[in-house]
Amino acid sequence: MGKYAIGVDFGTESGRAVLVDVADGRELVTSVYRYANGVIDEKLPGTDVRLEPDWALQDPNDYVETFKQTIPAILAESGVDLADVIGIGIDFTACTMLPTTADGTPLCFLPEWRENPHAWVKLWKHHAAQPEADKINEVARQMSQAWLERYGGKISSEWFFSKVLQILDEAPEVYDASDRLIEAADWVVWQLCGEEKRNACTAGYKAIWSKADGFPAREYFAALDPRLADVVDAKMSRQVYALGERAGGLTAQAAGWTGLREGTAVAIANVDAHVTVPAATVVEPGRMVMIMGTSICHMVLGEEPKVVEGMCGVVEDGIIPGLFGFEAGQSGVGDIFAWFVDHGVPPEYHVLARERGIDLHRLLEEEAAKLKPGESGLLALDWWNGNRSVLVDVDLTGVLLGMTLATTAPQIYRALIEATAFGTRVIVEAFESGGVAVEELVAAGGLPEKNKLLMQIYADVTGREIKVVASAQAPALGSAMHGAVAAGRRAGGYDTIAEAAQKMAHLKEETFRPVAGHNAVYDQLYAEYVRLYDYFGRGQNDVMKTLKRIKAESWGAGS
Repeated sequence: MGKYAIGVDFGTESGRAVLVDVADGRELVTSVYRYANGVIDEKLPGTDVRLEPDWALQDPNDYVETFKQTIPAILAESGVDLADVIGIGIDFTACTMLPTTADGTPLCFLPEWRENPHAWVKLWKHHAAQPEADKINEVARQMSQAWLERYGGKISSEWFFSKVLQILDEAPEVYDASDRLIEAADWVVWQLCGEEKRNACTAGYKAIWSKADGFPAREYFAALDPRLADVVDAKMSRQVYALGERAGGLTAQAAGWTGLREGTAVAIANVDAHVTVPAATVVEPGRMVMIMGTSICHMVLGEEPKVVEGMCGVVEDGIIPGLFGFEAGQSGVGDIFAWFVDHGVPPEYHVLARERGIDLHRLLEEEAAKLKPGESGLLALDWWNGNRSVLVDVDLTGVLLGMTLATTAPQIYRALIEATAFGTRVIVEAFESGGVAVEELVAAGGLPEKNKLLMQIYADVTGREIKVVASAQAPALGSAMHGAVAAGRRAGGYDTIAEAAQKMAHLKEETFRPVAGHNAVYDQLYAEYVRLYDYFGRGQNDVMKTLKRIKAESWGAGS
């Protein structure tokens, strides 16, 4: 009989489970649960509590519902013998964190905290902790903290301690009531196996932990705020577990939720982008994996640590054991295209899409594909959701330059795609300048499946061939692979993630190669992109920050 593993991928808007054949990575069944409360960025569910700008929260109940809805569905549809499901792994967006009681109950589940925004999950794209991030960076520089270089010289507002410090600054009562401050990835594993076990990936990339040195010293946290001095020992854990390890077995309660057998192996948690790397066949240096969806994460491996401008982090064993994993990223990509489709497309394109029986993205892609590079006369900066790499600045905003009264929606759509491709090229060149080889690009995620024009533009802009992961659910596949490793060879799985990748990970035959002549035009546009990038992003013109300040003041005056 075959053996199977389940991967559960917790995304920004939904969670999905995939049942995978351990022998060859074949995906038998997929089920998706769309979060009931989605991204909470206007007001708290069931209340009149309005959220300030740059907030992004979630409801942890949606994560539990993902288990309850998706896993029974894939088991019922597949009909596999439960005894043959040997392991389960999960991945999560990060940093997505929440405060809980000592037994893991989220504070937002408790009536007394339900109307306090700080008691809820802070999603990865919660950017309201920028003042705290600025303070973390300033104090680190003042104290000559060596760890700052591991993060490209700057901690983001998205990271763990930025969000923790915001809770302490703005809602000290929530901080005091929190027995545990924990990544959602580790929280859901806690719900499955009944044990709090924290993973090395989120600890390393999002919480300033390293295998060699652990967390920053108590003196550093005390310098940030005396009340924060003992945050690690009081509200976190110094015990961090390696990727692929077994976190425990399914509890009776979790078995009831999922329909799986009690005791089924549960893998230590992982991050959606990082877990995708072995699912993309990449277990060695020199091959960059781009996880392309609402945002892009750029992952590459190396044999030694390097300092790269604006990287999100370099962590020993953070992706593949025995190697250093480098991360960078763009915080807005698919989200930018969705924004334009939702808010910027004239009615006639909606009518045409309906007549042709296709969605607006497909229509705009087809029309934009008729344009040659440079034909629109447009150039954009892809900062609709801030800049993660290499500037690490959430207060930067989007720019669209070159519009005339003849500018069309497909032209703008193409310019936005090109802008995100230019942003990726900045990241690739930053890695190469830092001594980290990027010899090949491998794409995963929803965008390579949906938008061939985008993939071709990325190949043309970067001047590199781009290969594509065979799985449309690469994070979930990667999680299932780690579930198979947690189960181990004796149970029918694997002893290492490299062994699992050899059997379970595959690439498509289709690739995207640069079109002759296109790269030369894009070189010219890229030079102008970099000029704007430096002008608006490196302090020569802070108009974006001024506008955001005025916006915040206006919001406050009207509240």
